[in-house]
Amino acid sequence: MNTREIKVQKQGWIPKKERIWVIVAIIIAASFMLWELKGLLQLSLNTLHSKQFEHTFKDFGSNARIALFFVLAYYALLRIIRLRILKGQDKVKKWLSTLLRVARRWHTPAAIIAIAFIIVHTVAVFMHGFKYDFNNISGLLSLLVLLPVPISGLFRYKRIDRKWHLRSGVAFAILFLIHSFL
Repeated sequence: MNTREIKVQKQGWIPKKERIWVIVAIIIAASFMLWELKGLLQLSLNTLHSKQFEHTFKDFGSNARIALFFVLAYYALLRIIRLRILKGQDKVKKWLSTLLRVARRWHTPAAIIAIAFIIVHTVAVFMHGFKYDFNNISGLLSLLVLLPVPISGLFRYKRIDRKWHLRSGVAFAILFLIHSFL
């Protein structure tokens, strides 16, 4: 066994330097979900089926979209920085690498908070009334594809994911974009 394998075995599921931000994001996400779900359960039936409530659950989805664009920025920046066009562009690469470090650091916490928004959005949609139309079906498919992403992300930390986190994340991103913009 080489030293890298030993080091990977000794560390926990989440690296030490990211652990505090992941825990803070989990606390924020859980608090947000509990607060919003409690508020949703106290609404009357007339309010649940109003046009105003439709805007409310769409706002949850919009907030999730903003967080998910930040999460996806990590992969976009990673691809951009590897482009051959940037060969010899040291200032641009330095600037992009700074952005990449920020995106990498906040990738997981932003994803956790985005998942909280998605869960509240989904619950609100079902409370409003699920209709079998393109938008709701694409949202449900997106949600089903999202389920393995955080689990494979944990395996990614251990380097045993076999690129499932990336593949399921890309599949989710495509379905999410279809749901959001069509």
